[in-house]
Amino acid sequence: MDTHDVVAVGSSPLTAAEVVAVARGGASVALADESRIALARARAAVEELVAQATPVYGLSTGFGALAVRHIPMERRAALQRSLIRSHAAGLGTPVEDEVVRAMMLLRIRTLAQGLSGVRPDVVDLLVALLNRGLTPVVPEHGSLGCSGDLAPLAHVALALMGEGDVRVAGVAADGVGTSVPAARALADSGLEPVELAAKEGLALVNGTDGMLGMLVLACHDLAQLLPAADLTAAMSVEAALGTDRVFAPDLARLRPHPGLATSAANMARLLAGSEIVASHRTGDPRVQDAYSLRCAPQVAGAARDTLAHVEAVAERELAAVIDNPVVLADRRVESNGNFHGAPLAHACDFLAIVAADLAAMAERRLDRLLDPARSHGLPPFLAADPGVDSGMMIAQYTAAALVAENRRLAVPASADSIPTSAMQEDHVSMGWAAARKLRTSLANLARILAVELVVAARALDFRRPLEPAPATAAVVDTVRGEVDGPGPDRFVAPELAAAERLIRSGAAVAAAEDVIGALP
Repeated sequence: MDTHDVVAVGSSPLTAAEVVAVARGGASVALADESRIALARARAAVEELVAQATPVYGLSTGFGALAVRHIPMERRAALQRSLIRSHAAGLGTPVEDEVVRAMMLLRIRTLAQGLSGVRPDVVDLLVALLNRGLTPVVPEHGSLGCSGDLAPLAHVALALMGEGDVRVAGVAADGVGTSVPAARALADSGLEPVELAAKEGLALVNGTDGMLGMLVLACHDLAQLLPAADLTAAMSVEAALGTDRVFAPDLARLRPHPGLATSAANMARLLAGSEIVASHRTGDPRVQDAYSLRCAPQVAGAARDTLAHVEAVAERELAAVIDNPVVLADRRVESNGNFHGAPLAHACDFLAIVAADLAAMAERRLDRLLDPARSHGLPPFLAADPGVDSGMMIAQYTAAALVAENRRLAVPASADSIPTSAMQEDHVSMGWAAARKLRTSLANLARILAVELVVAARALDFRRPLEPAPATAAVVDTVRGEVDGPGPDRFVAPELAAAERLIRSGAAVAAAEDVIGALP
């Protein structure tokens, strides 16, 4: 969708594209009219229950292990303020603005369903912060992914009270934004802080919005990296004098995984018309390529299938109402466990495994191109003058270091529960941690693919006068617009950074697609 569109938040589930548009593209948000009706209905139910003597969790009791404490009427506004202030206990570097914006949008989405019992004014203020580029500062550490992302969402709610800090888009000279007190930012924007009433503080913090926001963004990122993984794999196969016969559709059909079929077809199309591949099609004593070349579609294909599963999990969560307790249509207020982040934690951990596996295979391919014992005629480390020059030797070290980190990041966070709140919350999901490490893992994967892109492009240059396939030749030309070809050793880091931009922006894949069409 166009990032300048307005995303309407109401009874319909948000799409992943809408979340990305608001989080990254700055799209505006509007609360649908039907949501105002639902909000008013639920709020009336809350007001009625608050007036009664019967204790109701979150309305007239304490929280967590303090739920047995009844709170008198005159102290219930203080209860909500205290909840937000005490739960805004995060530490560490602030998380990225796109993550906070996604959290805000997703909390608006749940509140807009009218099952949380908050006043429309609270939701309107959250919408206004999003639309005016006021992003609460949320420290990285504090969420256990159970009872929702309590600490991160409390830092967001703190800003609605005019407390804590926010980042104001465009204030800093670099346009990134600078931190200012929330009270000042609200006043400068003509906004009034909200005085939280019964149930509202709890409703603002009891959601999986941080985990879900990061998972949606991660799915978007991995979907862009998968065609790049097929591309760099195809370039490495070509440069290593590998065969394209293993990517034939009749072979892929023997194992009917949809992702395998897609990746194999991508690689076959990328290598079509290659003089390099044709040069050893007959008379080659090698009967099989190494696994990192031959099995690339099996690994990247499995990654595609895993992503499809995780996208389904995210889509279901985007349709969910996550709060505790909820105010049902029949005016009952019921506690539940839907805030538990296990579905999202497991999904994040699954994708981290995928990222580690893709990264490890890419590094094995690029290392093969640098080793004269396995590269079939390429100079050692692709150096112009081996011995005097080291070529791409240390670039492989960088890739290896990133692979090692991704292996550590693949250790599941969701298996590492720590009980909290005096054993009331005795099993937590660690979904926030799973999502944080997934973001790092995908960033590392992009960097490893960038190293493979640089190495494979250089190796294809060394195969001349044989010409690469039209698609891979176009990619090499795109790389050469940013990175010089083989020659005496030079400062490598800026070239790897340029290749990373080509991977992340999609420019490398786009160069191939201009020749052969879309790579799914």
